[in-house]
Amino acid sequence: MTQLPGIAITGASGRMGRMLIRTVMDSDRVRLAGAVERAGHDWIGQDIGAAMGGAELGVTVTDDAAQAFSQAQAVIDFTAPEATLEFATQAAQAGIVHVIGTTGFSDDQIAALKPAARDAVIVRAGNMSLGVNLLMQLTRKVAAALDEDFDIEVIEAHHNKKVDAPSGTALMLGQAAADGRGVSLADVSDRGRDGITGARKRGDIGFAVIRGGDIVGEHDVLFAAPGERIVLRHIATDRAVFARGALKAALWGLDQDPGEYDMVDVLGL
Repeated sequence: MTQLPGIAITGASGRMGRMLIRTVMDSDRVRLAGAVERAGHDWIGQDIGAAMGGAELGVTVTDDAAQAFSQAQAVIDFTAPEATLEFATQAAQAGIVHVIGTTGFSDDQIAALKPAARDAVIVRAGNMSLGVNLLMQLTRKVAAALDEDFDIEVIEAHHNKKVDAPSGTALMLGQAAADGRGVSLADVSDRGRDGITGARKRGDIGFAVIRGGDIVGEHDVLFAAPGERIVLRHIATDRAVFARGALKAALWGLDQDPGEYDMVDVLGL
């Protein structure tokens, strides 16, 4: 029987890392081929299953990403921008699919991913869930249908450990709204309100951020005009939705030519 495709997981000890490992282990379509953590982490050298408090899984946590990638056909990466850039180079050298759920990239960092995409498949998305990607399409369509009498606000909420704001998903939704209106998000984005800010500028796309507790992810796109409001909403209650989407992206990427893709491509939207 042909061996199942191997998946390596970076940031193995993190919330998403552990969820991704469980999702891979529960799948009958892939196998866990590697678990990567930063140098000096307590889990290095331990079996990943034992480190997570369960039975041994036969995969040792390593800080040698290149070695782990050499045993895999894809890597799923929810870490930090600086680490992801390094992983992109190593994944391209190994010729494996790189699924990126990392958020908080600068424009320069996003541009720095392009060389790796010449040699490998990169699937990058601020949110891997089917529901959010459908929400993006709806946001684009509603924004295109409504004029600037409707103010647009993207409101997002996440747990208190999240380090970037607005979330990658919120920025994706803002971009979808801007695309619908045929404008540049950079020109109309309103991301900082404090003190006497003056009246809201017509045509701006605003962002509001909430951080607290263990909120997995909540995103609203509000279209507000005199006398009426339209609210598009997605609520995630379990990180498993992101892990399942990332695994779907990894499997889809195995059949693609090198290049940059997103979840719209994966889902055929």
